[in-house]
Amino acid sequence: MVAKNKILIVDDDANIAELISLYLAKECFDTQIVGDGESALRAVRTYQPDLILLDLMLPGIDGYQVCREVRATADTPIIMLSAKGEVFDKVLGLELGADDYMEKPFDSKELVARVKAVLRRYKAHTGGSAAAPEEPADKIVSYPDLTINLTNYSVTYNGHRLDMPPKELELFYFLASAPGRVFTREQLLDQIWGYDYVGDTRTVDVHIKRIREKAGTSPNWKISTIWGIGYKFEVLQ
Repeated sequence: MVAKNKILIVDDDANIAELISLYLAKECFDTQIVGDGESALRAVRTYQPDLILLDLMLPGIDGYQVCREVRATADTPIIMLSAKGEVFDKVLGLELGADDYMEKPFDSKELVARVKAVLRRYKAHTGGSAAAPEEPADKIVSYPDLTINLTNYSVTYNGHRLDMPPKELELFYFLASAPGRVFTREQLLDQIWGYDYVGDTRTVDVHIKRIREKAGTSPNWKISTIWGIGYKFEVLQ
């Protein structure tokens, strides 16, 4: 029998917490509810959840501090729940280590979908376990004048190493590893940044522009704009 994923629900509003638990139980999740930050930290140790739904406005230790303390010892996925919808609050939560952020009130189907999506990304990254070893194989794509190495985060073009921040390099690698395939801006945002509601599709455009400026033009490949859709990496020879 397949073990159920365990979801820790941290919310001081008992009605909301019970409602969330009901939604998740219908999708075959196991749940535990706590109503304050201190209880949440204890439950992380004893219940060992696969994912935490964390309200920000809690009595005693708030959700931000709970997130900090969980992240100091574990990489358990965290989705923050809050009535605060300002970009500052979202960015702060994500910078503290949250994997996603949902504003209250939220749709039950969207909540369940977000839980499943975050768990999928987490399991794909860890192989289903926080202690899973990293893949031994190097992640490298090469063309006659270009090598993008995601293992050591380096880009070499025409024998010269290009200075690229992590997100530019990850975007470059992702496109170059699937030549000829068209990706929408939304797909790229989700693949590279993971949470499309914090930024917008202009983020992708800005990063593509910087990659093009640094790499210049090549007779062997190019990043093409597919107007109204997105981008693709094209091999020219």
